[in-house]
Amino acid sequence: MTAAPDLLLVDARVRTPEPSGHTTVAVRDGLITALGDDADARAWRGPGTQVVDLAGATLTPGLTDAHSHPVWGQEMSDGTDLSGVTDLDGLRAALRTAERRDGWVVGFGLDHNAFGGRPVHRDLVQDVLDGAPAFLRLYDGHSALADAEALRAAGIDGPRAFAQLSEIVCDADGRPTGHLVEHAAMDLMTPVLPARPYAERRDRLVGLLREMAATGLASAHVMDLGGPDVPGLLAAVEEDGDLPLRLRLAPWCMPGVTAEELDGLVRLQERAGRLWAVGGVKFFMDGTVEGGTAWLEHADCHGRGTDAFWPDPAAYSAAVRHLHRAGVGTATHAIGDAAVRHVLDTVEALGPGGPRHRIEHIETVPDDQLGRFAALGVVASMQPPHTAYTRADHTDEWSRRLGGERAARAWRCRDLREAGAHLALGSDWPIAHHDARQVLATARAPRGAASARHGLTGLMALEGMTSHAAFAAGEERIAGRITPGYRADLTAFAVDPVEAPADELADAPIRLTVAGGRITHRD
Repeated sequence: MTAAPDLLLVDARVRTPEPSGHTTVAVRDGLITALGDDADARAWRGPGTQVVDLAGATLTPGLTDAHSHPVWGQEMSDGTDLSGVTDLDGLRAALRTAERRDGWVVGFGLDHNAFGGRPVHRDLVQDVLDGAPAFLRLYDGHSALADAEALRAAGIDGPRAFAQLSEIVCDADGRPTGHLVEHAAMDLMTPVLPARPYAERRDRLVGLLREMAATGLASAHVMDLGGPDVPGLLAAVEEDGDLPLRLRLAPWCMPGVTAEELDGLVRLQERAGRLWAVGGVKFFMDGTVEGGTAWLEHADCHGRGTDAFWPDPAAYSAAVRHLHRAGVGTATHAIGDAAVRHVLDTVEALGPGGPRHRIEHIETVPDDQLGRFAALGVVASMQPPHTAYTRADHTDEWSRRLGGERAARAWRCRDLREAGAHLALGSDWPIAHHDARQVLATARAPRGAASARHGLTGLMALEGMTSHAAFAAGEERIAGRITPGYRADLTAFAVDPVEAPADELADAPIRLTVAGGRITHRD
């Protein structure tokens, strides 16, 4: 070592993510410079070195949430938290006392199962709102319930045609029920909803990122740009200090995109700050099972699910090919089996070489598609906490819609790993809580409809938020491991995240989080 480290972490059990036998990690200028033992630590220490004694904590590569929405999620999680509502009576009670902001009732996190199998309809809640306009986001982020006053404010009075798979659900007489399905339909509400001031958005974002760092997260793959002003917002935060997390943002590409707009997405890849950068492009090949918009090879129990998010799936493939030729990788939301198959077919047609592509969610996938991920180099990006929205007896909305055969293929994390796929893990906050420890724990012990045989080993789970997450971003040579020359993104656990029981790991203290060589959380 030619220069003394800025930061020296000592008395640690270093996992790289495999056990290394080392107890000391040296950091300088945001990079890991050396691994060693106590004697090395004494020799390396300089007059300006910050020394942190980890008192035997397990030090791992910094955890990455491979699918999160910390910026757009500020909008998605605005208002009254309805995630604890389990039935219609509970929903009505929550709305009676919900906060009114600018006269509106805004809520989020509402579980489809709360409707007990009834169609989502404004009449179920209209009488408890006292005339207030209400907009309630369902937990999946792909659908919402608007009451009559909210529909009136937005000028929604009947069905409309959209360039993407979206729907204003209407009754037999053509009157909106209040159920808005997919982004284009929900976006009609945006101009009339209460908005947060810029300064408040900025403060909420920084506060959220600090909370994330406290759970061990050093970075996140952000599956949106969050709005045209977000690069400026992030740059403004870095003018005053540093982001608590490293962020990699993937702007959306929607149906109807032009060649000029695709070239604009390519140019966006140049935008970056100290700890944030635009990297890749996010697509949607379908919606959600519960909303009836997952693209399935056979219709669900309501006869839904046979349409892709892109009305012309070939146009999706052409857009991916355009970006691929420009060296831009893609991440595609694909939940249903038909959606997954089409994305894999698209990547296969691109031929070998080029940027890396990934598929997000993969909630049900047949046996014949498992091996294609590794064969094509497509990363599987999955969110184990989503399993909590299902039930082991398959009485939940997700399982009922799919039927027994497809519900038995739920969240096949272990099968994909054993088929050779790189498996990146995340939370999909705010769809599920951002706590990285819960992602790791649930990956090992999935819930609900996901079979216990789909659970990962402790090492597989840790790799999913470290080395495999880095691979998903094409950063496996600079991130995701504790080795000299790699980014100094590090997480220290009070327990060994590989060996500790899953339930103990779920709330184990995080002793330290480091992003880019800076301490962002310290217990």
